[in-house]
Amino acid sequence: MSAPGTVVALVRDLMDRSRFGALSSRGVQVHFVRDAPAVLEMLAEGDAATTVVVDLAAPDALEAIAGAARAPRAHRVVAFGSHVERDRLDRAHAAGAEVLARSAFFARLDDLVQ
Repeated sequence: MSAPGTVVALVRDLMDRSRFGALSSRGVQVHFVRDAPAVLEMLAEGDAATTVVVDLAAPDALEAIAGAARAPRAHRVVAFGSHVERDRLDRAHAAGAEVLARSAFFARLDDLVQ
C-alpha cells in the first residue's frame, strides 16, 4: 500500500469539513483553502500525490478545477455538488474533474483518497 497522500480541499462548509476527519486518522494531510488561487498555490508547493477536492458550491469552483487540471504535475481532481444542479456538475466534469453528487462523495470519501 502506498503512503498516505495529501488533499487540498476547496470546501467552505464547516459541517462538510468535519467529515474529512477520518482521513487525518489514516495519515492523510488535509489542507482546506478558501478560493481557487489558494488551490493553485498549494499545488505549486506540493507533490504529485495530491488529490484536489472541490465543493461546487464555491463561487470559483470551476476556476479551481480548471486550474488544477492544467497544473504541471498530475493531480486527481474530484468535485461534489447538489444532484439537482446537473448543469454545474456537467461543467465541472468538462473542466477536468471526477464529479459526484454530495451524498455519493461523502459515502465514498475514504475510497476516493488513497
